[in-house]
Amino acid sequence: MEQFFAPSKIKTQGMSKTETLFQRELPHFLLEIVRTYFRLEIEGLEHVPKKGRVLLVPNHSGVTGLDAVMVGHEIYRNINRIARTLAHPLWFIGPHIRVLSKRIGLVEASKEAGKKLLRQGHAVIIFPEGEAGNFKPTAQRYRLTEFRRGFVRMAMATKSPIVPIVVIGAEETNINLSSLKFHSMLKGVLIPVPLNMLPLPAKWKVIFLPPIDMRQYSSKDENNSELVHKIASEVRVRIQKRIDEEIAKRDWIYFPKGSRTKKA
Repeated sequence: MEQFFAPSKIKTQGMSKTETLFQRELPHFLLEIVRTYFRLEIEGLEHVPKKGRVLLVPNHSGVTGLDAVMVGHEIYRNINRIARTLAHPLWFIGPHIRVLSKRIGLVEASKEAGKKLLRQGHAVIIFPEGEAGNFKPTAQRYRLTEFRRGFVRMAMATKSPIVPIVVIGAEETNINLSSLKFHSMLKGVLIPVPLNMLPLPAKWKVIFLPPIDMRQYSSKDENNSELVHKIASEVRVRIQKRIDEEIAKRDWIYFPKGSRTKKA
């Protein structure tokens, strides 16, 4: 996502001043406004290595994918790393959407794509909940859906550490009423039914948890379904536990003063 996270690295040769402004400075400026709007609080960034392969695994919510953008922006802003995000195939349907997605640094999600990026030494963001987590109704907020287990296999094959990430606030930024699942033309595709597309001023907190060392595993362990399931469940439990702790002590969402928020 170089256009968003590393404006100074975009080539400017042959660009007009207007093109330079819109492609280099404006996206970075807008993200700084967004983080201020959300009163974003960050914790645990010391757990993200400054170089070398790492798999970043956040909970997913908020319909729009803004959580991926904000996590990536904070990693670049604080430790000068550009994290690649493995994205849903819907971001690559049709030539125009595919070109746009690639330009903003998205990579179509697959185990092989993830392994390739990790072997090249990149930081990679993957959301094991997928669209089920991102599009779940707000009434089910902060209840993690089932984790897909491909991320564990990627980490095993590349001996990459897993850094679980907790994102608080995206659930209340875009309210999702429900999700529609198609059974005919778009079989299996989930479509959200959001109440709002403009983000509400919920307070955000992003927490990077201590890494899980995966050096003891190898590609041979990918076929051990029981072990893979066990590790995926442990990561999910670790994230859910910290979410519950944060929600229990949070006393406001949209305004600095207000009644204590009950546990979701």
